[in-house]
Amino acid sequence: MSIFEIIGWTGSALFIISYFLLSINRLHARSILYQLMNVAGGLCLVVCAYDTQDRPNLFTNLVWMFIGVYALIKIQKRKGGSKGD
Repeated sequence: MSIFEIIGWTGSALFIISYFLLSINRLHARSILYQLMNVAGGLCLVVCAYDTQDRPNLFTNLVWMFIGVYALIKIQKRKGGSKGD
């Protein structure tokens, strides 16, 4: 198994675990941990897709990763702007 395949499997595991934890209400969509797991999983799958030249997979996971980054920025802004949360 190549290093790129290991990275890809790590990304898959991060996606599956984060979605499972979301589904059983252990995490929520506005959770920093949930979004970090999605960003890291997306990055891992982007690296793997780049290695295999799987462009549709690369594009999808790159977009998924940037959605997670956007969500993290919104979460941080929300935390910084409200003292009662």
